[in-house]
Amino acid sequence: MTTDHTGYFEELASALRAAQVPEEQTAATVADLTAYLAETGTAPEEEFGPAAAFAAQLGAAAPAVTGPPGEAETWTWTADIYNDRRLLAVHGDQGWEVERLDALGRFVCRRTPGTALRWEYRREIVGGRREEVLGRLVPEGWEPCGEWFFYAYFKRPTAASAGPAATLDTLPARPARSWYIGAKGWALSAGWLVAVVLILVAYYSRRVDFAVAFPVLLAGTFAMTYWARRTVARSSDAAT
Repeated sequence: MTTDHTGYFEELASALRAAQVPEEQTAATVADLTAYLAETGTAPEEEFGPAAAFAAQLGAAAPAVTGPPGEAETWTWTADIYNDRRLLAVHGDQGWEVERLDALGRFVCRRTPGTALRWEYRREIVGGRREEVLGRLVPEGWEPCGEWFFYAYFKRPTAASAGPAATLDTLPARPARSWYIGAKGWALSAGWLVAVVLILVAYYSRRVDFAVAFPVLLAGTFAMTYWARRTVARSSDAAT
């Protein structure tokens, strides 16, 4: 079976443009569908039907073009490692695209009225296996959108998996909150803070043997970090 589907997608793109689907959305749809076929190994006619008919379905689901796209909205928010994937799914479904993570580990997002698509996200533990993770996910259409410590985040439009449902006709209001830290997140932060304070107290106190206290406290800090990482890894495994 041939894997060159250039002719099919050229016809599809031409039909989408004729239906006044925005160029950015057309390109994203073609890219996602191409990645989807590469994963499944099926022919486009088999999977989607004739290009013209499939374009008509996609075009009918796209919002009508009544003028230039609106001004892009931007929004920055943060969450702990216990809530980030759930919230990424919620906000991605509202058209928010993560552009990057800033120096504080916050998700910097944008969406443009008139061309907004739904987005899906996933989080991976990378460590020293970054190239292996990229080699596995990039062919499936996943694009890196930020890293924080040993976690990497990936995004892709939902067009390949959801088809026309990936297009947003109306955009929900921008969330009023930008800070999503749960009880587990606060407990973890408090634990690290207590460890740092105890190390400083041990260092400056004359009643504590710092040579003994420091290794103990340091080991406790590393143990807490390992526990947090294993907890997140187990939750990631359970979600796959």
